[in-house]
Amino acid sequence: MSQYDIVLRPLRTEKTEQQKEIRNQLSFEVESCANRIEIKKSVEKLFNVRVNKVRTMQVKGKIKQRGRIIGKRKDWKKAIVTLAPGERIDFFEGV
Repeated sequence: MSQYDIVLRPLRTEKTEQQKEIRNQLSFEVESCANRIEIKKSVEKLFNVRVNKVRTMQVKGKIKQRGRIIGKRKDWKKAIVTLAPGERIDFFEGV
């Protein structure tokens, strides 16, 4: 599995913006079978930064109902990556 397969997309919400400003943390949706070491290596190679810590969590998909039809969104994995002091990713700046 390459580093492009592990990190699927960045997560941009109000909470992640606050984490970025205060704690220098970024959030990503990652492949559900990836572990912390693979995520760390992938982010370091993709964005050319140093990573201090990676926290992961399994997010359960919500059950949605439209009329009588009930469906479920997919489960996914979220990674919160803490960058080393002084490091930043220009991709997230000004977006």
